[in-house]
Amino acid sequence: MPKHLTDAQIQSYGRDGFCSPIDVMSEAAAMDLRQRLENAEARFPDALNPHQRNNTHLSFSVIDEIAHHPVILNAVEDIIGPDIVIFGTVLFIKEPGDPGFVSWHQDATYMGLEPHDGITAWLALSPSTVESGCMSMLPGTHLDHIHDHKDTFAENNILTRGQAIDVGADMAAIDLVLRPGQMSLHHPRVVHASQPNASDHRRIGVVIQQYLPHHVRETKGEGLVQWARGSAVPSHHTEMPRPLGDMEPDGIAWREHVNGVWSDILYENADQKRAF
Repeated sequence: MPKHLTDAQIQSYGRDGFCSPIDVMSEAAAMDLRQRLENAEARFPDALNPHQRNNTHLSFSVIDEIAHHPVILNAVEDIIGPDIVIFGTVLFIKEPGDPGFVSWHQDATYMGLEPHDGITAWLALSPSTVESGCMSMLPGTHLDHIHDHKDTFAENNILTRGQAIDVGADMAAIDLVLRPGQMSLHHPRVVHASQPNASDHRRIGVVIQQYLPHHVRETKGEGLVQWARGSAVPSHHTEMPRPLGDMEPDGIAWREHVNGVWSDILYENADQKRAF
């Protein structure tokens, strides 16, 4: 019997490659987490600026708590099973009027995680609407192969390489509108994108990318993960500890290490390299 998702939600994920919206917590609880995150941004601006938003769960307790949230893990377990590790996190924050966008792409393209059996959770800490640039998904595309991606390095494209897939005009996208405290789950091969934030408020998404079952391996570099649930971390991964507080030396060191490994993996064979 599922721990959190309904049978219909599980079927939706299998059919479409995503499931949304999923209730995780109240809006009040999400607002508390948002306040803690924004307090951390004020205290440590250099560690949480737009070029420093990968793997903040390793050095900030508020993101660590989200990544290990039992309701999120229950929903993930309903799809990938009880043995779960955390590969990484990304903060996707768009400021009011921000021209930043995410082109059509598949997460599995460059990460080196094989097979493609992980799952990404996207938790909203602010309203994620069409106006504020919510994610849009092309249902069923997770059943396809990895498409050819063109590296654009476009100025306002917030993906590392500005990688993009040419998507036909006849493809019908679904917008994943979320209130604070709701999340979506999506498959690493599903084609998705998001538009600029045309609203007057921040769009804040905390993204766990990805939760992995134990048989998934990193094929392009060191596999650095945190234990989340179930049996011990398998030997083909290196286990990282949870932070004891904000910006402690060990957490900073682990975050710098894994971000360096990610950079080498994500920019493999690229013509240029950006700061994120």
